[in-house]
Amino acid sequence: MRHCLWKYIIVVVSLIFLSFFLQENNEEHLTYNLSLQEEKKKILWQLRQDQMTSESRNHLENFKDMQKASPLLQQAKYKLLAGSPPQEKKLLTIGISSEQHPNGSYLLDTLRSLFQASSEHELNCIVVLVHLSDPDPEWLRRTVANISDLFKPHIEAQKLLVIHGRLGDSPLPGDRNNVSRTSRCEAHYSRQKVHYALLMNFAINLSEYFLMMEDYVYCTSKFISTIYWALSAWKELPWAILEFSSLSLSGKVFHTSDLSRLASLFLLFHKDIPIYLFLSEFCLLLAQNVPIRFSPSVFFHIGKYPVFEDTCFPVEKEKVFGEPDNPVASVLTDMMAEMNGIPQYAYTLNKECYSTLNPVRGNYLTVILEKPQKVIRIEVLTGFDKKGLYWLQQGQVELGYDPLENSRGCTRYTLLGPLVEGNLDQRVFYEEDSVEELSCIRLLVLASQESWLLIRQIKVWTQHEEEESYYSGNSGKVGFGNGINMANQK
Repeated sequence: MRHCLWKYIIVVVSLIFLSFFLQENNEEHLTYNLSLQEEKKKILWQLRQDQMTSESRNHLENFKDMQKASPLLQQAKYKLLAGSPPQEKKLLTIGISSEQHPNGSYLLDTLRSLFQASSEHELNCIVVLVHLSDPDPEWLRRTVANISDLFKPHIEAQKLLVIHGRLGDSPLPGDRNNVSRTSRCEAHYSRQKVHYALLMNFAINLSEYFLMMEDYVYCTSKFISTIYWALSAWKELPWAILEFSSLSLSGKVFHTSDLSRLASLFLLFHKDIPIYLFLSEFCLLLAQNVPIRFSPSVFFHIGKYPVFEDTCFPVEKEKVFGEPDNPVASVLTDMMAEMNGIPQYAYTLNKECYSTLNPVRGNYLTVILEKPQKVIRIEVLTGFDKKGLYWLQQGQVELGYDPLENSRGCTRYTLLGPLVEGNLDQRVFYEEDSVEELSCIRLLVLASQESWLLIRQIKVWTQHEEEESYYSGNSGKVGFGNGINMANQK
């Protein structure tokens, strides 16, 4: 399914480019809308006959350069319901799209959780953007009144902005010839993507990054700091989506520079692909082959609505890992031990640790597994506390394959992720149909530091046979590594 969807999206990306050049006026735009479905059918038929060509690969490069918004979004109309945009660009926009629900709303609970979980200093880095997407004027009036009453200080401080958006009078692609919905879920998928497209389109110039949240989410304490430090660590590395929860939508962070692309594709495929599947394919278009997900999650669902959630979405329950089960391994390092320490201390699950003085760029500590393992989570802890004492200030963790003879490491490494505040705690995912297992875990020093380094613990969780079918991921597929194939192999 993944390969079919990927081909599907890659080719239609080229159609988007054509639309930007062809749609110089409304007449041309309407003509394009009427012919789009027929063009999609023709090209999809051709794709099923052949493998992806070099021309299709070129569309990936074109897609990366695409910035211009969809003509439909250029015609979008917005109404400010409460608050005003901040004067300066923020680090992060927290975007929430909300509509009426038959079983009541958790939007106010979500906002309350968000603000209560954050310090004033953290709130200075963000703007909360709420898109009330339901057109019912009575519901809009009542919801805005409740938000204005409960969160007046945040609105006045330009930390909370409430809007209502619509696309204008133009039909969505394909709607002229088929306005019916085949299922309740498809209707929800279509409506949801249009709502998020409008939300993202408005958010493009508000901040550097965009966090997607649903309107029934509980936030853990200091979640903004968690995201801030992760973004700082990943700033110079390529990524499309960073995930801070196991939820299908909430907790996903994007570059705002990617929002115009994503919003345009939402409208083009507004009823073809469920949004949670679509996001995984969007990652593929930007060369991120598997999820980058941090552990533990900082967002959780409140309650159990909408009632069709379990039917329409493959809801992933939060994985309970239990204690780490570090498999048998040897540890190799080129760093000089202090106080008669041995490298194995860093991997042994006890209070022992490994310390060294003045590590230099290129130093490493490698865990070499006795036999290849299906590793599902890795945690690396350095230093003593949150104040940075004896941290590895700049380092990253890499995954190794094809072990060398005599337990000297591996021939090939890919990036799992950089240390965040001296630590790393990430899920490990495997690409669909991959049979490759992990043989090495390498901690690499990226910059010299004139201080002690304490490698306190390396924890590893492996997947047992009875758990093989547990994870299907938000996209219904399984991926490998930190979610990134873009790291240099060494």
